[in-house]
Amino acid sequence: MTINEQPSAAPEPTSEPVPEQAAPESARPVALITGVGRSIGIGAGIARQLAASGWEIAFTYWTPYDRRMEWGAEDGAAAAIAKQLADAGARTAAIEADLTGPDAPTRIFDEAEQRLGPVTALVLSHAESVDSGLLDTTVEAFDRHFAVNTRASWLLIREYGLRFRGEPGAGGGTGTGRIVALTSDHTVGNLPYGASKGALDRITLAAAHELAHLGVTANVINPGPVDTGWMNDELRTALTRGTPLGRLGTPRDTAHLVDFLCSPQGQWVNGQLLKSNGGAAS
Repeated sequence: MTINEQPSAAPEPTSEPVPEQAAPESARPVALITGVGRSIGIGAGIARQLAASGWEIAFTYWTPYDRRMEWGAEDGAAAAIAKQLADAGARTAAIEADLTGPDAPTRIFDEAEQRLGPVTALVLSHAESVDSGLLDTTVEAFDRHFAVNTRASWLLIREYGLRFRGEPGAGGGTGTGRIVALTSDHTVGNLPYGASKGALDRITLAAAHELAHLGVTANVINPGPVDTGWMNDELRTALTRGTPLGRLGTPRDTAHLVDFLCSPQGQWVNGQLLKSNGGAAS
């Protein structure tokens, strides 16, 4: 696994029932968060924080990804996360989505809008992440990483830009739209993940300029070493020693920064790649 893993690229029909909700008019803005597959993951932490800050939450997950990873799938995770968000006052839409399919972003936005309304903030927390290096990465794995981490992210951002109906910026600094993507600087021994995330960075930062006329800001966060269940004891110890603050990151650390960027107070931060990593050495 990787230093900045956001487990679960997020649909294949699922056996776990997630209650659907209607989409009445609401004063709360809607955030769409991808990669919310496990309750201890970064995506789930972001969802809980934004729900507490007054957002309605649509989120995607993809159970087959977690099943084939060493941590395994968390039974009932989507329903449990949806309940936590509802308890925080948010209406929710849990959408199982296989992001390897090029039509998935359109379907995700269709469902999110139908159930909750127009999306104001897009948070890209999904990832395909399977360790392999220069010599042992297969073409199939390389293509899958770029399909999920890069192409799907581009298509989600494009869909967001085509549909965004918030307050336009027009150079006045009053825009309301937000795009936040999670990235990684890990490439050694993890080539397809790191390379596809690097491409995601460029796409997101381009959006800061190309969507500025809509009143949309776009930023990238490198969350550093966050243990969401994938680290062994040796790696956990080494990474803790390499962080000046003497601890690993938590999903809440990342969530607080996302919350700020999505708030009115974060509107002036735009087109940035932010390291929220406790000073961890690369």
